[in-house]
Amino acid sequence: MKEELRNKITQRFSQAEIGRRLGCMQQSVSLWLSTKVPAARVIQLCELMEWSITPHELRPDIYPKTTDGLPLGMTVPEKQEGI
Repeated sequence: MKEELRNKITQRFSQAEIGRRLGCMQQSVSLWLSTKVPAARVIQLCELMEWSITPHELRPDIYPKTTDGLPLGMTVPEKQEGI
């Protein structure tokens, strides 16, 4: 995971808080932050972050377009497209 994304996530929630809210262990979240978020957790994490990060930012291999995985009608702010 890119450092900018990791910082954005950890500035808002601790690893333990993410784990508690998503029903997994803190150690799992730590692994995601050091490697990549599992496909089954991408949308959940984006929702938790209130879409301040996008599925494309977390897993461009699964969500190749900047709008892939976003709720209908939601657009990507310009600042995020370049991340």
